[in-house]
Amino acid sequence: MSDPGPVLVVTSLHDPTADVVIRELHDRDVPVVRLDSSDFPASLSVEAEISGHGMRGHLHTPSRTADLANVRALYYRRPTGFAFPHLDEQDARFALTQARYGLGGVLASLPDCLYVNHPHRIGDAEFKPSGLAAAVDAGFQVPPTLVTSRPDAAKAFIKRHGSVVYKPLHNPVYLVDGVSHVVRIAEVTAEDIDDDVAGTVHLFQKRVAKTADVRVTVIGSHIFCVRIDSDLLDWRTDYSRLSYSPVKPPRGIEHRLRRYMHHFGLVFGAFDFCVGEDGTWWFLECNPSGQWYWLEPETGLPMCAALADLLERKT
Repeated sequence: MSDPGPVLVVTSLHDPTADVVIRELHDRDVPVVRLDSSDFPASLSVEAEISGHGMRGHLHTPSRTADLANVRALYYRRPTGFAFPHLDEQDARFALTQARYGLGGVLASLPDCLYVNHPHRIGDAEFKPSGLAAAVDAGFQVPPTLVTSRPDAAKAFIKRHGSVVYKPLHNPVYLVDGVSHVVRIAEVTAEDIDDDVAGTVHLFQKRVAKTADVRVTVIGSHIFCVRIDSDLLDWRTDYSRLSYSPVKPPRGIEHRLRRYMHHFGLVFGAFDFCVGEDGTWWFLECNPSGQWYWLEPETGLPMCAALADLLERKT
């Protein structure tokens, strides 16, 4: 790319992590165009022409215009999603699908653009069964896991493995009296299982007797490992009870991380491990759009600089 263009940041209006990255890029005089899918069509528009010369056109926001043929990188964080509240249900459904496959297709097809990560690769990697299978192929230790809609299978799995936890396969937000809630990870017994399990698919996993958790953030060629000490089953339920320390991964972990990233075509990944009593790192999941910045002030690890280097295409 002879004349590096802007970095596109695709995320919601309220995203403190994106704010930090954008500020770092601004300090480096790297142009940034920020947008959210919910901005379309009120304050976001596009024209893209595809011919023998490839894709050409522009993306317009109220304050910026991006040349589609000259986008340096696209940082895909957590966009709100398309919405057409001014249309009736049927017209809104049509408009939404056109926007998703039209504007979404344009953003997924930018020439010579570095994606962090490509939205299609994010979609692939967000399926937990796919991630667990890929982790096994990469050589990670993975706790025995059952994905089922059968109550009898769930009971048999729990009786076979003893201590078992339930995990949601995806975690949509529930509003209770206007307050956001999510379904939490919880230990379950065979007596907790009833016929309601047949209503949808569930994930059950053998509980590992752990001494700590580890969050591994892969940013391009950089790997940042942070040990998280707490007495919690799920450390994300109470950040006030956590302590952090940078650690080096055991032998072989970096190679397995690279194999996993290559499998899904990712350049960023937030991995969660728990550390067994014998020191084994057990793979739990990888979030291709996971949070990471809160760890930098806690540890001093230069994660924001690494991500900015990647988006600037220094690395």
